[in-house]
Amino acid sequence: MKVVVTGTRGIPRIQGGVEKHCEELCPRLAALGADVTVVRRSFYAEDTLTEWKGVAIQDIPAPRRKAFEAIVHTFRAIRYAAAVKADVLYLNAVGPALLAPYAKMLGLRVIFVHHGPDYDRDKWGFLARTMLRLGERMGCRYADDVIVISEVIRELIRRRCGRTERVHLIHNGVSTPDFCEEAQWFARLGIEAGRYVFGMSRLVPEKRLHELIEAFSKAKLPEGTKLVIAGAADFEDAYSRRLHALAAEAGVVMTGLVRGRKLHSLLTGASCFVLPSSHEGLPIALLEAMSYRLPVIVSDIPANLEVGLPAACYFPLGNTDALASSLEALFAQGCPKKDYDMSAYDWDSIAAQIFRLL
Repeated sequence: MKVVVTGTRGIPRIQGGVEKHCEELCPRLAALGADVTVVRRSFYAEDTLTEWKGVAIQDIPAPRRKAFEAIVHTFRAIRYAAAVKADVLYLNAVGPALLAPYAKMLGLRVIFVHHGPDYDRDKWGFLARTMLRLGERMGCRYADDVIVISEVIRELIRRRCGRTERVHLIHNGVSTPDFCEEAQWFARLGIEAGRYVFGMSRLVPEKRLHELIEAFSKAKLPEGTKLVIAGAADFEDAYSRRLHALAAEAGVVMTGLVRGRKLHSLLTGASCFVLPSSHEGLPIALLEAMSYRLPVIVSDIPANLEVGLPAACYFPLGNTDALASSLEALFAQGCPKKDYDMSAYDWDSIAAQIFRLL
């Protein structure tokens, strides 16, 4: 069974939720017996890999233009999949799904993974939103099977696209946590374990990190408590520049993109995790924080509510006063560690479910 994966920037160690999904899933599918190739956007590749953990890697260039990068790369990836006579095109996200009819025209079997309504992201204008909505419709109409990562998305495509047949709810997963310390790196950052609020995401408007900085500045927290934000922007723009300026003014520690032990050490040592975003599919960053037993505070958007956290973990989207109050209440309790039920987010089980669809 030859599977070509597209709609992702690539793997391994490339920032993004879809990228994390593919990084965890694809080696497991290969181990189960699938012949998997991930088509990467060559700009994001920091290596010259042609194989990783049993997964073939194929680099294909794409224009570095926010509006065209994904769709041009997907077109080239679909042509590649047809040329190598793939049995299945594993197509991620609503933007790339715009080309699902083209893939079918070339004789490919298509599995479309709906990771969330990307047209709701703050960064897109009217035309881009329109095309992303059309991509959602094309994916839901032409794909042989549709995978949704949350019940919210399943209801969304039922209502918007009328798709109910061969729609499979398969959550994103989370890896086993790696509790560790990186004392020298913490010293360079000027932070101490147990004395910082942690956020991690790409530096894009819909993650609302500017509101996290504002709420942190308002909150009356124990002296010496810092805010640490891990992540980077795919494209340096007005928002990312503004965010860095706000962070510098508020004394926020911006680590940039971090991976591996450095990221694991930040998750190990955090007092709590905050996700104030206005858009998510099923937030892998939140699941990772939960796996490290961190107390969490998240916005009350449907994707976050579906995780089923206690009511005290949620605050009204965009309400920085409420977020500041939640932080104060959590620190007043000493930020106790939490034990969450993570059984629904096991990558081995997820891979087995998807393998059965191939």
